[in-house]
Amino acid sequence: MILTVTLNTALDLTYRVPALTPHASHRVTQVIERPGGKGLNVARVLAALGYETVATGFAGGATGAMLRDLLAETPVRDELVETAGPTRRTVAVVDTASGDTTQLNEPGPAVTPAEWTAFRTHFTTLLDGARAVALCGSLPPGIHVGAYAELIRLARAASVPVLLDTSGEPLRRGIAARPDLVKPNADELAQLTGAREPHRATSDARRRGARAVISSLGPEGMLASTPEGLWRATPPAAVKGNPTGAGDSAVAGLLSGLVDGTPWPDRLTRAVALSAATVLSPVAGEFDASAYEGLLTRVTVTEEPVSP
Repeated sequence: MILTVTLNTALDLTYRVPALTPHASHRVTQVIERPGGKGLNVARVLAALGYETVATGFAGGATGAMLRDLLAETPVRDELVETAGPTRRTVAVVDTASGDTTQLNEPGPAVTPAEWTAFRTHFTTLLDGARAVALCGSLPPGIHVGAYAELIRLARAASVPVLLDTSGEPLRRGIAARPDLVKPNADELAQLTGAREPHRATSDARRRGARAVISSLGPEGMLASTPEGLWRATPPAAVKGNPTGAGDSAVAGLLSGLVDGTPWPDRLTRAVALSAATVLSPVAGEFDASAYEGLLTRVTVTEEPVSP
């Protein structure tokens, strides 16, 4: 099975309105509720692709109970750890006229030292039988910035490949623990390395400890610095829609490729196609299956020269 970790889970609410106008009242035409947070989005995409998937992290309060009820309707196995604090909500307001999305993210609940200890114990147990693990998203209040580095070391001790998708100081600490993959976007990579040029930034990040670094370049696709070389994957054209969860779908593509042992060009093709197909879906954590199949044959992957 594939294990995903979402320490700061969320109940995702998507509101669709005819047009979003500042300082105005709006009539919502559709409300969609989904279990959310980056790792849960990854888990749902993996499950939709046919992989046995287990989700862990934290959930608490009435919002957490609602999240778990919704998760129970999916093929993802719920191994979340209970917290006293309530799970946060995130709100995506989709302007159906323009296709633009406005995102509002609440802070997460404060996690106590006892709850973190309980989670670490549970995580270690779940590593037994895991083929790969994804550590995704922000850290809720109360959890130290080296938490992902700690989990990476536990996964490495269990010989389980690990992908890290976070930002800021948790990314800086985590990459030094030598994960197999990290997937920052261009801004997160620039914050980590101080470099804006994609080739230099990905190579610099890899020298900091990660085995492979895959930089998300938004509508321009992905750049991957790997032990086998430097690769760029580009979608056929920019797609318009709800971008929420597109990066999480890319993580699902990369992680499934890691588990399958597919060559890097195929992994990147899968990741970029899933990302674009998610933009075409109305809610995070889902992708347009027919669009995905069509995009698989239209993503361009080229090997880039490696700077000396």
